[in-house]
Amino acid sequence: MSRPRRPRPDQPLRARWDPTADDDSADDAESTNPFARFVRTYGWRAYAIPVLAVLTIALLVVTIRGGDSKGDGAAEPDPDARNTKVSEETHAIGAPTGDIQVDALPAGALPDGPPFTTKGTTEFRLVRGTGPRLGTGGQVYTYSVEVEKGIDPTQYSGDRSFAKIVDATLATNRSWIGDGKVSFRRVDSGEPDLRISLASTKTARELCGYQIKLETSCYYPPDNRVVLNEARWVRGATAFAGDDIAYRQYLVNHEVGHGIGYEHHKPCPKNGELAPIMMQQTFGTANSDIMALDPDMKADRSLVCRPNPWPFPTNGE
Repeated sequence: MSRPRRPRPDQPLRARWDPTADDDSADDAESTNPFARFVRTYGWRAYAIPVLAVLTIALLVVTIRGGDSKGDGAAEPDPDARNTKVSEETHAIGAPTGDIQVDALPAGALPDGPPFTTKGTTEFRLVRGTGPRLGTGGQVYTYSVEVEKGIDPTQYSGDRSFAKIVDATLATNRSWIGDGKVSFRRVDSGEPDLRISLASTKTARELCGYQIKLETSCYYPPDNRVVLNEARWVRGATAFAGDDIAYRQYLVNHEVGHGIGYEHHKPCPKNGELAPIMMQQTFGTANSDIMALDPDMKADRSLVCRPNPWPFPTNGE
C-alpha cells in the first residue's frame, strides 16, 4: 500500500499536511503582527475604532458642505434688506453696470426737452437753509442741499426751487419717514449724513459710472453724495409721461433710498400695481425693460407697473 504523497507547500487551495506545523506558524506570524496583537488585546473594539473615525470624518464633510450650500443660497440679495453701513462702501450705489447700448433700451433714453449742462466744475456749492426734524423715526439723517458749480440756474429754476422740492419731498408722510424708522433734518454746516446734490451729466457719469450709455443718478458713498443728474432733473423719464414734478420726487426718494441703505433694486411685483420706489423707473416700469440692465434679477418679465414716486404711496397726509 502506497503512502499518500505529501502536497508541496506552494500548491494553491490545498490544506497543509501537518496541522500542528500550521498552528505553530500562525502563532509565530500573529506574534510578529502588530495589528493581530492589537485585535487580540482589544477584541471587537479594535474594529469599532476605525469605523467610528470614518463616520466622524464623513459627518464633518457633510456639515461643512451643508454650510457652504447654505451660504450659496444666502448670496441672493434681499431687495428689502437695508444696509445701515452703506456709507462705508467705496463704489457707487444704484447705477447700472452692464454693457447695453442706448438703442437696445429705448425706454431708458433721455426724453427730448429743455437744455441741460453737460460739464460743470466738479465742485459743489452749499445751498443755505436749515429745517426742523422731519418724521418720528429714531435714526435721524442730516442732509444738505448742494448744486455743482457751472450749472446754469435757469435750467432748473435756481437753487431755492431745487432745495424746495427736496425739502417738500422728504417731508411728506409718503416719503421715507412714513414707516417711522428714519427722520431727516436739513443742515447747512458741519458734515451731513447725506449731500443731496444736483450734478452735471459729466460729473454724474464720473461718480456713478457710464458703462451703459444712459443718463443716470446714484448714491456715491465716499462723499455721502446723493447724485441727481441734471439732465434727468430737467428732462425726466419716458415712464413718467411728461410729469416732471412726479419724476423729481421719484428721483429724490429713489437715490435717498440708496443713501439710507436700500442698495438693491426691485422688480414690478404685480401687473398694474404702483411700481416699488426702488424699481429703476428711470429706465421703465416694465420688468422686461429693467431686466435688460439686471439680467440676474429674478422676476416675471411680462409684468408692467405704473410709475410711482413714493416709498409709501398709500400713507395719508
